[in-house]
Amino acid sequence: MPGNVTRASAALLALGALAYTAWVLEVLVRTGLDPVRTYVSELAAADQPLGAFFRTTDLVSGALVLTGAVLGAIGTRRPGRPWALLGWGALALFGAATVADSRLPLSCAATADPACAARETAGLVPATHTAHAVSSGLAMTGALVALVALTLAARRYGRWPPLARTGPVVVALELAATVWTLAAVAAFEAGHGTWALGAAQRAQVLLLAGWLALLAYSLATTAPEETP
Repeated sequence: MPGNVTRASAALLALGALAYTAWVLEVLVRTGLDPVRTYVSELAAADQPLGAFFRTTDLVSGALVLTGAVLGAIGTRRPGRPWALLGWGALALFGAATVADSRLPLSCAATADPACAARETAGLVPATHTAHAVSSGLAMTGALVALVALTLAARRYGRWPPLARTGPVVVALELAATVWTLAAVAAFEAGHGTWALGAAQRAQVLLLAGWLALLAYSLATTAPEETP
């Protein structure tokens, strides 16, 4: 990958990771949502006071990661690097789905508003709720595939030393947070409480942002001729 493309990809991914953690501002501003119980995406719901801000940061984050992933894929010119190509493609899917997420906001916060939860159960919420669930699922699927594939590429091809060293730990933690999140979602939908759904998803999102930052650092500190 030419040096300028490497630097551009690294910069875009780093900025994307930063924008993807905008939700941490909830520790400084009053959102009215309990971070231990509520979905991160509910901060961007249409009825939330800071919804427009969080929808914008999601849009920016997705666009930055999508562009950075495309540049990464363009730079993967050497043959015999299927894991790298798979990883960049999955990361591009994550970015595109995150952009879609920002354009398909929830109308209300079901985990914090019993009336909203009742309307959602009865199918009386806008179709964007279903569309948002699909785009969110695609985003997380893309993210998980990208984490595994690009980390494996770093180790298998002897590239991106920081990612090769630290990536497996982050991947393991991300998978654990994902299992916790899915279990909490299932419990909530079955009426058994939230199982600290918000904490689980925030850990999942924070680990993903950390991995993106690690990938960006790895790109920025690897010689261009060594980048797959």
